[in-house]
Amino acid sequence: MSHEPGNVFHRVLDRPLPRAVRSQGVWIETEDGRRFLDASGGAVVVNVGHGRKEIADAVAAQLGTLTYVHPTMFTSTPLEELARALAAHAPQGLSRFYFMSSGSEAVETAIKFARQVHLARGNPERHLLIARWNSYHGLTLGALAAAGRTPFRLPFYPMLRDAVHLPAPYCLRCSYGLRFPSCRLRCALAIEETIRCLGPGAVSAFIGETVGGASIAVLPPPPGYWPLVREICDRNGVLLIMDEVMCGMGRTGRWFAAEHYGASPDILVLGKGLSGGTIALSAVAVREEHVETVRRTAGNFAHGGTFSHNVTACAAGLAAVRLLERERLVERAAGLGARLGARLREELAPHPNVGDIRGLGMMWGIEFVRERETLAPFPRAEKLTERLWQHLFDHGVITYKSVGMAAGEGDGLIVAPPFVITEEEIELVIAGLKDALQAVLGR
Repeated sequence: MSHEPGNVFHRVLDRPLPRAVRSQGVWIETEDGRRFLDASGGAVVVNVGHGRKEIADAVAAQLGTLTYVHPTMFTSTPLEELARALAAHAPQGLSRFYFMSSGSEAVETAIKFARQVHLARGNPERHLLIARWNSYHGLTLGALAAAGRTPFRLPFYPMLRDAVHLPAPYCLRCSYGLRFPSCRLRCALAIEETIRCLGPGAVSAFIGETVGGASIAVLPPPPGYWPLVREICDRNGVLLIMDEVMCGMGRTGRWFAAEHYGASPDILVLGKGLSGGTIALSAVAVREEHVETVRRTAGNFAHGGTFSHNVTACAAGLAAVRLLERERLVERAAGLGARLGARLREELAPHPNVGDIRGLGMMWGIEFVRERETLAPFPRAEKLTERLWQHLFDHGVITYKSVGMAAGEGDGLIVAPPFVITEEEIELVIAGLKDALQAVLGR
């Protein structure tokens, strides 16, 4: 049988899945008693740790008092308090929060909000979106059109109203054959060149992951990249959208990854760790001036959803934010995350098939290469990432796969554990990675 019996249409159809029954801290246990160290927080989701009673209690209390109200009819205390709590930590100028369920929904919300801001300003010709290759923004059609992950796009390409894609700030494999800093950030300058080539007043927004994630095995951009992008957008009347679904909510050692780079967007997208990885919750942070422009001209934002601004999800989100604050988990992600990165480099960087180790906070990527001298990747057909991942999983360590970053080839793994991981548990992850490299590559 190719997949599990039963009635669930699983995301994975080519193998049966173990049944998880409980989780705590950084550990997940299955019904047969096996324990897995969750070294990636699932899909880089779990930040405050598994099994947090504080979030469960908050959700239970909310369900006992107010379960659902439609967001066009009522507001609620968890909704108002979560927005206020996020605003206290947000990059300068971002003070309004629009809540959805998934990261994909939030990305589409951001794109649509940018478009409506331009309509409200009397610029209906501004409708084009510029995005980057090797990016991930979600799998709904609007988010997929922005994403730059080819295998996900190809089956549905005829259905997409595509964005204009440019190279990512990927210094290891610079699309322009240049080196930082003598390149003068050619990858950022290409944005302005593209805006002008598309035509004055045609571009609505530029979207990019503040720190690249699933499609590029973690990619902190080079110094100066985001400030220059901010300047380019301002010069050309283009709104800047920073996607922090994966890298936000403390993951990089700051509340928001944008804080590392001294650039504040017009629109910022959150998800994943926003609720601590419990109830589906995402958010779009925007500037007051843009909300007021839409309100004054259109009355309302022409967008929404049955479960937007959901009271129960917001209760979970508020509890997660309070945990991050009270236990200083963002600061822990910064300090212990630096230790994680150092240990990855100490133990794995000497391996001849490790081409790069990069990251910050509790978000690290390892890129594997066939030849270190040339950075030649393994052919994708060899499925190196999948083989490494499976060996790790079979031995109780969970990482996250990242493939295709080298023009369709390329292999990587992401290590991004919950912030509550201990130094002893970090060493278990390092040992597991070394063992996997030995088992799969023979050295």
